[in-house]
Amino acid sequence: MNIDLDDIKLLVVKVGTTLVSSSRSFLDQDKMQPIVEDIANLRDRGKKVILVSSGAIGAGMGVLGLKTRPRLLPQKQAVAAIGQSKLMHFYKDLFNQYGMRVAQILLTKDDFDDRAKYLNARNTLTTLLQYDNIIPIVNENDTVAVDEIKFGDNDTLSAIVASKMRADLLAILTNVDGLYDCDPRKSAVPKLIREVKNFSEDLKKLCGGASAETSVGGMASKLEAARIATLSGIGMVLANGERAHVLQKIFSGDCETTYFHPRPQAISGRKRWIAFGSAPRGKIKIDGGARRALLENGKSLLASGVTDVAGEFNRGDTVSIVDEEKKEIARGLSNYSAEEVRKIKGSHSSKISKLLGHKDYDEVVHRDNLAVL
Repeated sequence: MNIDLDDIKLLVVKVGTTLVSSSRSFLDQDKMQPIVEDIANLRDRGKKVILVSSGAIGAGMGVLGLKTRPRLLPQKQAVAAIGQSKLMHFYKDLFNQYGMRVAQILLTKDDFDDRAKYLNARNTLTTLLQYDNIIPIVNENDTVAVDEIKFGDNDTLSAIVASKMRADLLAILTNVDGLYDCDPRKSAVPKLIREVKNFSEDLKKLCGGASAETSVGGMASKLEAARIATLSGIGMVLANGERAHVLQKIFSGDCETTYFHPRPQAISGRKRWIAFGSAPRGKIKIDGGARRALLENGKSLLASGVTDVAGEFNRGDTVSIVDEEKKEIARGLSNYSAEEVRKIKGSHSSKISKLLGHKDYDEVVHRDNLAVL
């Protein structure tokens, strides 16, 4: 798949821990030098680039002489705190060779969950990109973000950053050429899937786990990143960052990769925040009729289609909407609290007032506040 560089104004590049480090060093300049040089060249050509980099915990492990990733949360946070400054100094030295400076941006899910915080973060990144010699480097704030260390990964973060910044392309660089039809670590004849135009449940079967002591995630997290990016109308390329000057080769077509095509009808900016920026506070399970109404007819979610409620949420909170098979099909802002939805589930809208003593809305989730996934 040839990607035309002329179509790219803003590129988000994500590098994993396996690219920042090696068996001889937790921060390996030889491995990252070609990637940094490619980014500098792209900036010289007028392209804006945001770098999302893992490696803080790995760098901290190097400082402390640890061989395996810490397992206890306080240890992970402490190691990340030690490694973050080391990681930024590493990038400062690399980009200085090309007359460029680095800016550190540490983010958590809370920074996207709260719309005001999200807008502030976006404004900061937008301002940094206006400087010709500045490269914003984004990482999860592992020192304070409990959920990020336990469950999060920079693949997902990079996709959310790309979505929020309305990037033209997300490039996730890892230690394999792309998505294979089987785990290349377990098969002698894996076949590279060069293009993915539509997501299916079968893709999840191709996922392997993380393969390094210093890393998290794996192919599953990269597929989730691709889902977020493509639903937002952004193409994503998965490529081997260990191949010298991989970014240059991606745009010249001289590189084996997997390209995930963007969805033709992207989710609007506000609905992107509902879908990917705000953490769901609970789940609403719906029946088959409601599922068809949402997916096929573009309708709002009514109480009559609700069969169950999980978790506790208030009015205006984001909720995950799942079908009878517990598959998430949408996210939206609830017009009623969890307690209220439990009381009106399965009922016609005309009965809401009697059941609750008031009726502020006919819909549990209005179509304008609902993002189909």
